[in-house]
Amino acid sequence: MGDEGLGLDEVLRAAEDAAPVESVDVIARKLEERFAAREVSFWLVDVLGQSAVRLPRAGAAGQEHSGRERLELTGSLYDRVLRAQEPQQEPAAGGGHRLAAPVTNRGDCIGVLDLVVPRVDGALREAVARAAHALAYIVVTDRRFTDLYHWGRRTTTMTLAAEIQHQLLPSASCCEAAQFTLAGGLVPADDIGGDTYDYALDQDALYLSITDAMGHDTDSAMLATLTVNALRGARRAGAGVLDQAHAAHEAITRHSRGMTTGQLLRVPLDTGACELVNAGHPWPLRLRGDRAEEVAVRVNMPFGVPVPVTYEVQQLPLEPGDRLILITDGMRERAAAAVDLVSLVAATRDEHPREVVRALTWAVHEACGGELPDDATLLVLDWHGSRSARRRTSGGSDT
Repeated sequence: MGDEGLGLDEVLRAAEDAAPVESVDVIARKLEERFAAREVSFWLVDVLGQSAVRLPRAGAAGQEHSGRERLELTGSLYDRVLRAQEPQQEPAAGGGHRLAAPVTNRGDCIGVLDLVVPRVDGALREAVARAAHALAYIVVTDRRFTDLYHWGRRTTTMTLAAEIQHQLLPSASCCEAAQFTLAGGLVPADDIGGDTYDYALDQDALYLSITDAMGHDTDSAMLATLTVNALRGARRAGAGVLDQAHAAHEAITRHSRGMTTGQLLRVPLDTGACELVNAGHPWPLRLRGDRAEEVAVRVNMPFGVPVPVTYEVQQLPLEPGDRLILITDGMRERAAAAVDLVSLVAATRDEHPREVVRALTWAVHEACGGELPDDATLLVLDWHGSRSARRRTSGGSDT
């Protein structure tokens, strides 16, 4: 096994020279050559974050979906890797050691790099960790050019409505910065319910939105499309949350007969003095210290309601250490109401927001027997404070 390590520049240059569908193979070959690795694989985490799919080597990507190798994450080596965000190992069948490392970009868990090597030492663990980190950047870049990574994350067939809904979501479900850590999740209903979430970061503020379009299937997906793009268009033009709300309302009243509930937030990065507009949406939850509770905010009319409307900006100041959770009504209604969200928020206080999303959405999924009558969506925001110089990358760790 080589002692000279694996240079990131070397890996990135080699990946850039390869076709977008072959860049993962480049890293695999480098690990095989340098460390006598075998069974090098890249596992993509699926949309729900509950299972992983092995990405095929180049030339095998056209295989039928039913032929993909898939495993459940719970209790697996890969689950431990994703939770700890550090390389983990275990004895390998046939001898040697199976070593796995997280493929993560700014907190967004893309998957796991997995290989078997004759022996493991600190230098090897560091080299594999660096290779996995480089792979994250490669995937983020290359998925613009190929459907391979989208294909790998889908463990069920998507309807047209689901395809529309999925494309409305941010390309990364998690974002880490010095001032905050943010994670979002959406568990779709069997008959798509029109939920979306979105976020964007500029030099001065973090913008958040969570919306729920009326109806189901393609009708709600098209209404969600109007809503999200009206909000994004206004935001990208420099509008604040109040003007974004009016833009969404105007777009729906002009082009549709439906309604959408929503919650829009602007969090200044220097103060945490959060501004909020609530358009007919469920109250947020907040964890401050050991106390979890609903935050009672004034509720304005939904976007698109066919009557004169007035939206107001409310103040929701955040303190360092606060956790704010935005939800849609699918997290509370019908069978989902059996889940005590407030208690679950308190019980997961020490978890990374990414794991809180998994815990809360899975609890709702289980309460509904795996068949959700409405989409269940949430955003979890940890506010570290404007003077924070460190960002949290996993439960209990900082960088």
